[in-house]
Amino acid sequence: MHHKTEELESLLGAQPVVPVLILDDAEVAVPLARALHAGGISTIEITLRTEAAFEAVRRIVEEVEEVAVGVGTVLAPDHLKRAERSGARFWVSPGMSPQLLEAARHCVLPGLPGSATPSEAMALVEAGYHHQKFFPAEAAGGAAYLKSLVSPLGEIRFCPTGGINPGNAGDYLALPNVACVGGSWLAPKEAIAAGDWSKIESLAREAVNLRKA
Repeated sequence: MHHKTEELESLLGAQPVVPVLILDDAEVAVPLARALHAGGISTIEITLRTEAAFEAVRRIVEEVEEVAVGVGTVLAPDHLKRAERSGARFWVSPGMSPQLLEAARHCVLPGLPGSATPSEAMALVEAGYHHQKFFPAEAAGGAAYLKSLVSPLGEIRFCPTGGINPGNAGDYLALPNVACVGGSWLAPKEAIAAGDWSKIESLAREAVNLRKA
């Protein structure tokens, strides 16, 4: 587990914002990844919310080596197996079930399981996960909630996701227990549909400038 933790630290520490991407068409995956990388992004998450997700991961892995791809919305053991086969570098889950936790023990990839309460966070620490996704961030209490966890659960580093945007990302990034934030605003659907890669590169560049204080 130790080497997995180190790799995850490296991937999440590469930038203040990890783009959370929902792709309906795998054809856009490579130009999108290249645009994000041109803006300074080297780690991305592709969620398993569409049929195109794993094909999108595979294409980026093959054609954009500079970008590390994580598989998000992992809900079942089979997702972990497919993530390994796709060439993904890490996995992300909105929460954690006993079945998924057991399967993750046998997965070679580092993971970012989700927690939203102190009890969930503590249970994940017991399982070896000191990096966790805080989801749904804004709905679950936002930056103020995470700030209240610094003292009792200071060994955990969170990647809050859900409702985060350029206006509130800085509040999270200022916290000592936040490693990075996850955000979907870097790749607006309309910009992807229009093939406006310069717009996405610009949004990525702005996000990278939200460096932790």
